[in-house]
Amino acid sequence: MALPDKNKLVKNFSRCPNWEEKYLYVIELGGQLPVLAEEHRQDQNLIAGCQSQVWIVMRTDENGALTFEGDSDAAIVKGLVAIVFSLYQGLTPRDVVELDVRPFFTELELSQHLTPSRSQGLEAMIRSIRTKAAQLS
Repeated sequence: MALPDKNKLVKNFSRCPNWEEKYLYVIELGGQLPVLAEEHRQDQNLIAGCQSQVWIVMRTDENGALTFEGDSDAAIVKGLVAIVFSLYQGLTPRDVVELDVRPFFTELELSQHLTPSRSQGLEAMIRSIRTKAAQLS
């Protein structure tokens, strides 16, 4: 997956002159996610608490780092999935459990510009990833 790392994400967001541009960038990030195989679109990969349908598949690679696959039926939410993956890519399950990503979303100014239901969905994604990571660590 060729998603930007955290620092590049912050830099790219700061270059967007307004929220319309930032939303377009979020949608563009979602478009970079590979297509999720049909066999992964199952209930155990569905994130509870999201208004849109969101599927996230987590595995550890041979080095113990987490890998992610995911999709959503909504373009902006799919972009949020990509942003969450950018934050966690290459981390071990223990790193994910210990990392508080909320300050990062504040830095991107995402929290204050998302609708309440999208914010809740984002929280649900992060909670689900941290719970699964705790089970893997």
